[in-house]
Amino acid sequence: MRKKSELPVKQCAHCTLPFTWRKKWERDWGGVKYCSERCRRAARPAAGEGDAS
Repeated sequence: MRKKSELPVKQCAHCTLPFTWRKKWERDWGGVKYCSERCRRAARPAAGEGDAS
């Protein structure tokens, strides 16, 4: 068992806060960019935004 302080840390692409490795991200840690689902949704532009037609 590893100590929490020994786990890998990344910085969220949206809120820029640091977050640590989680068991559910074990298979895709290299592809994880956001600390939460909320940040992931907020980082994407909303569908239809910017269309004035």
